[in-house]
Amino acid sequence: MSGVARVISRVSTAALWIAGIGLVLMTAFVAWQVFGRYVLNRSPSWTEQGSVMLMSWFIFLGAAVGVRENYHLGFDVLLYVLPKGGKRWLRMISDLVALAFGIGMIWYGSQLVALTWGATLPSLGISGGWDYVPLVAGGALIVLFTLERIALRLSGAPIDDALDELPPAEVAAELDTANVKV
Repeated sequence: MSGVARVISRVSTAALWIAGIGLVLMTAFVAWQVFGRYVLNRSPSWTEQGSVMLMSWFIFLGAAVGVRENYHLGFDVLLYVLPKGGKRWLRMISDLVALAFGIGMIWYGSQLVALTWGATLPSLGISGGWDYVPLVAGGALIVLFTLERIALRLSGAPIDDALDELPPAEVAAELDTANVKV
């Protein structure tokens, strides 16, 4: 299991790096667009569509890594009142919902890719299906990362122990502003 975890960790790190590079490239594209429009008085046609496509990549890849690192949105109110065993089941349900969401992203994203593959994006000269490939890739990573967490939890790995020791977000925010160490 540790070999698989290392591979998944590398995939997560690679996705995060690709997302970060995409963010930097998108910023450069927008800067070039502004420079071209206001300084050269000639806007490049490819920068807007290229920026939107890069934004799709870094959003979906970053969101998938957020799922793996447990930074995704969640409704944690019940976790503060449930016993440890109940928390485990509630987190498992949350993982199953994320898994279903990832599967939906793959399914519907694949349909969008297939429907738009024959169209060409005029400003980039590539298939319109590329607009939706990040949706499928992000969904695949979400499925991979949630399956990893579910498998670890079922194998008895203490993946929830660190989360159980954290104070509620409201308390943590107050402790942080008061410079108090927990």
